[in-house]
Amino acid sequence: MLDLTLLPAYLAAVAIITVAPGPDAAYIVAVALERGPRAGLVSAAGMALGMVVHVTAAALGLAVLLRSTPALLVLVQLVGGLYIGWLAVTAIRSARRSPPAVRETPDERRVLRQAVLTNLLNPKTVLFFAAFLPRFTSAEHGPLWVQLLILGMIFLLTGLAWDSAIGLCAGRLGRGLVRGRRTAVTVNLVAGATLGALAAVLLKDALTALVP
Repeated sequence: MLDLTLLPAYLAAVAIITVAPGPDAAYIVAVALERGPRAGLVSAAGMALGMVVHVTAAALGLAVLLRSTPALLVLVQLVGGLYIGWLAVTAIRSARRSPPAVRETPDERRVLRQAVLTNLLNPKTVLFFAAFLPRFTSAEHGPLWVQLLILGMIFLLTGLAWDSAIGLCAGRLGRGLVRGRRTAVTVNLVAGATLGALAAVLLKDALTALVP
């Protein structure tokens, strides 16, 4: 069971953190603009699947281990930055062959896989769980891992609802904007630039840690 006196504060904090812009939201918007609302929903589902791993890791104490092992964190940052950078390059390259309209039948498996990996390779999510969730637990209310699991699932469901909403909105906006090849190219370039900026942030953090 949870400490119900802490639950209102937790829900408020989750709401604020969920709506704040971040790598996951940026990825969903980029994909939905390029491929449409359906791809936005698939991306949101992928992020939720990635969050299942983070929630489980937090409950089992893996997040604390990552926070206390700087070398492992740097490795995650490097891998995450390189992967998101590859997605950025792919989006920019696709601008050359963009069709005059958003594809209504995207490769859902590929979109889902990329979303899951984007979420899993975001080290800030790991640190957030390690630092944030334990603040709302109490040793007097049962096993800590159960409390962490429940808190994490609340965060996951809130994030899924928000990500699905922005995926739908961005997808519909992209479908309304794409009226010709020139606009489609612009959409892909914006998606690539967004993902490139995210990759740069992760790689900068990793290089800063490697070179004091």
